[in-house]
Amino acid sequence: MDYETLSDCFIGVFENYRTENRKVFVVGKLRNDFREFIEFLYQNIQNKEWHVAFNGLDFDSQITEHCLKKKDELINLSGEEIAKRIYSTAQSVIDRSSVKSRALYPHWELSVKQLDVFKLNHWDNPAKSSSLKWIQYSMDWNNVQEMPISHTESIDTEEKLQTVIDYCINDVISTKQIMMLSKDQINLRAQLTSEYKINLYNASEPRISKELFAKFLSEKLNVDPKTIRNGRTHRDIIKVSEIILPYVQFTSPEFKELLEKFKTVKINPRDTKGAFKYSVIYRDVKTDFGLGGVHGANNSGVYRKGDGMIIMSSDVTSFYPNLAIRNQWAPGHIDTQKFCELYEWFFEERKKIPKKDPKNYVYKIILNSTYGLSNDANSFLYDPEFTMRITINGQLSLMMLYEMICTEIPNSVPIMQNTDGLETMIPEEYYDKYMEICERWQNITQLQLEHEQYQKIVFADVNNYIALYEYKPVNRDTFTYLQKNNPEFLYKITKDGFFYAATKCKGRFEFTNLALHKNKSKLVIPKALYQYFIKDVLPEDYLKENKNILDYCAGVKIKGNWSFYVKYFIDGEMKEELVQSTIRYYLSTNGVKLIKKNDDDRREIQAESGRSLVTMFNVIKDKTWEEYQVDTQYYLRAIEKEIANINQLKTQLSLF
Repeated sequence: MDYETLSDCFIGVFENYRTENRKVFVVGKLRNDFREFIEFLYQNIQNKEWHVAFNGLDFDSQITEHCLKKKDELINLSGEEIAKRIYSTAQSVIDRSSVKSRALYPHWELSVKQLDVFKLNHWDNPAKSSSLKWIQYSMDWNNVQEMPISHTESIDTEEKLQTVIDYCINDVISTKQIMMLSKDQINLRAQLTSEYKINLYNASEPRISKELFAKFLSEKLNVDPKTIRNGRTHRDIIKVSEIILPYVQFTSPEFKELLEKFKTVKINPRDTKGAFKYSVIYRDVKTDFGLGGVHGANNSGVYRKGDGMIIMSSDVTSFYPNLAIRNQWAPGHIDTQKFCELYEWFFEERKKIPKKDPKNYVYKIILNSTYGLSNDANSFLYDPEFTMRITINGQLSLMMLYEMICTEIPNSVPIMQNTDGLETMIPEEYYDKYMEICERWQNITQLQLEHEQYQKIVFADVNNYIALYEYKPVNRDTFTYLQKNNPEFLYKITKDGFFYAATKCKGRFEFTNLALHKNKSKLVIPKALYQYFIKDVLPEDYLKENKNILDYCAGVKIKGNWSFYVKYFIDGEMKEELVQSTIRYYLSTNGVKLIKKNDDDRREIQAESGRSLVTMFNVIKDKTWEEYQVDTQYYLRAIEKEIANINQLKTQLSLF
């Protein structure tokens, strides 16, 4: 469902989630369906029907509740007057939300139950902030146009009214699609709500973690949940020298100095930004350290198995949770033994549960979110010292393994060090030595490593790469399934059976199963890079084959006090036109310039640099490939530039 609240017109559209049965209510100058609208809402209540909406909890449900509460005042007014009253309430709701004030009608008092796909997907989080228009773009929705009529414009013609109705219907059916894509997440929340008697239908993953951990912890400590939720440990100063684990030690001057640098740090938990930054150059590789994590990377290039060299990848199993469990750490206001017993219980229970079981996923959320909650002043797990114990000792422990491998294995080539694991190229003859080093490290730290081998890593930097795993045997049924559903995998059939090799694409090389809040612009570029580096397909050949116009599309959205404009020539004269704040477009040989203009000082920034032209594509139009006039040379240049950047060390790496 969705509402449109204009200054003199209210529109509500509802569609059954299982069928295409649709209800449209209009309240305004041209039509007054308010009585029928109220009857429909009471029918929803009587039938225990839910409203599924995008941002429904903070907006649409508030309008619903207002209409129900004020129905006796409103029902005898004219349609226009009712619409004006609803509009005034809508503006008040928006204003309250913008200053993070309490909702006009508390969520737990709402007459109609709500399922908010915006909330449960955590798109209200600044890091994932997404409008319905942006999610429509991410879903390759046919129509991502914004409201073509201002909310202050009078709806005084049937044509205007139908425009708004069509717009609202488009939002409703796209919300329905989001619900279908979120079906597993919705079912999980329904199961958790039923099992634990906590309303988690609209809960984000961090909130699920917070609610369930609080429940389990209150039972473990035999303390009322409200008492648990009020717990916090505040710190004035954290002396890093007092929290470093006693087993942390190094042999190389570079890491000895790093350790001493950490020991001098005193952290003010209220102001950690830039509190510690330090870099180590070890074996010609720069590794950066901070309070939050470690990142190190060798030069870009293609690192291949061969000529006696193999590529090892070793990650620490549930690194952050196990650092706390093995070292008996807990937030200062919580009993350490019971906290760690509960934390370990989640870890051990998850191992017993099949990955297909939703509870496995829930326990994963709890394990991974607890660390983050310890650094959230609004969380009952808040204790910044607990956070720093984990992140600082995690970095130093991992660097111990890094140093041991590089020191004890001749000709080892470090490729990447990143938060919870390492990628290293080593002589194949030292495989057993590598595993023995890892075993020693595990005994020292009481942590567990998981190992993989790669055939190659196509490496731009620590956040952007393609890793091709070694081939693994599978049975015939699995092979058939993977072959049908996973075109990114490589396959082979030998006399020994069926084999496949998976790939891991990170950062700008990702192109499958992208989260809807992420920017999937110009997917044709990472797809072509994958084809080139993994399947030896030339970029120009791949572009000739890929005729999916949506792979060539990009998306942009406005933040702050900026607006989008297009510029184009008509009869030799430059024209400028204001356009909407979320745009889908592709690069074309004949089109317009897309610019972002500051509303205050009128500064201009081009969406695409140089002479590039774009075609706006907010509404998908089916054409022949030639009619789209795609600027394939633009995409080819972008692909070739990435290839050139990665291959710049080809000569140096050829010795491997």
